[in-house]
Amino acid sequence: MPLAGVPLLGHALRGVLSCAAVSEVVVVAPPAHRGDAETLADEVCRELGSTTRVTVVPGGAERGDSVAAGLGVLGDDVEVVLVHDAARCLTPVAVFDRVVAAVAAGAVAVVPGTAVVDTVKQVDADGLVVATPERASLRAVQTPQGFRREVLERAHAVSSDATDDAGLVERLGERVLVVEGDPRALKVTTPADLESAARLLTTGPPPPG
Repeated sequence: MPLAGVPLLGHALRGVLSCAAVSEVVVVAPPAHRGDAETLADEVCRELGSTTRVTVVPGGAERGDSVAAGLGVLGDDVEVVLVHDAARCLTPVAVFDRVVAAVAAGAVAVVPGTAVVDTVKQVDADGLVVATPERASLRAVQTPQGFRREVLERAHAVSSDATDDAGLVERLGERVLVVEGDPRALKVTTPADLESAARLLTTGPPPPG
């Protein structure tokens, strides 16, 4: 899915490779598109003049399998891992920096998040409301999610069936810290999302309100 003529992965790589703290990048791609991902990664590195090592590996059948594949090829000296969704292709470098800084300061797991503006209802199997969580305490979580490597590997060794890696870490009983996210880190999965992302490229994020 291209955005302004560039695949989402290309935009995502621009953000990742612009983060000074990133020492290596592993792209987990569908097996059939591994070659395309390698070509795109080379193009982005040349565009940015980046010498950061980028490795492309084939993903697995499930999300957890893909993250495990990426973890498996990281260098032994990597202690902090950022897990990023290429669909959040416009995530600003400042979000990466906040996540990295929080892990460096001692947090074992960090996720960026934004305040929830809609009232959220919890419902049962019949669609009946069972609870209305206090909106002020809710956050919509984004990526990149940052972890101490050994904690993330331990979490994946126990289970891999969560919608995000922070959920796996929570199951270990570890605390997950939320830092400030950004409206530009929207997830692009539908044509409407693509239109929103295209507007952000030209106009920037809407003012808070």
